[in-house]
Amino acid sequence: MAIIISPGIAKKLAEKHGVRPEEVGQCFANRTGKYLLDTRAKHLTNPITRWFISETDQGRKLKVAFIPEGGDTFIRSAFEPDTNEISIYSKYGT
Repeated sequence: MAIIISPGIAKKLAEKHGVRPEEVGQCFANRTGKYLLDTRAKHLTNPITRWFISETDQGRKLKVAFIPEGGDTFIRSAFEPDTNEISIYSKYGT
């Protein structure tokens, strides 16, 4: 499984969210909970986007959204979660 971050997504992660690609990889490696599905109408994809919250090696908490396809993982976004997202993940993802 390769983690794929397109140039456009990498630019958004860096400029908008201050997230580096290696932090995304660390979150996958450090994940302990489940993947949740993003079924909100304005975010629907095929296949459905999955997301989780995990920490980087430095303890920075990130929400990572991705699409699994063909054995690879395509990153859609990664950013610091708000309290609502943390609450949802604490209830359903762990």
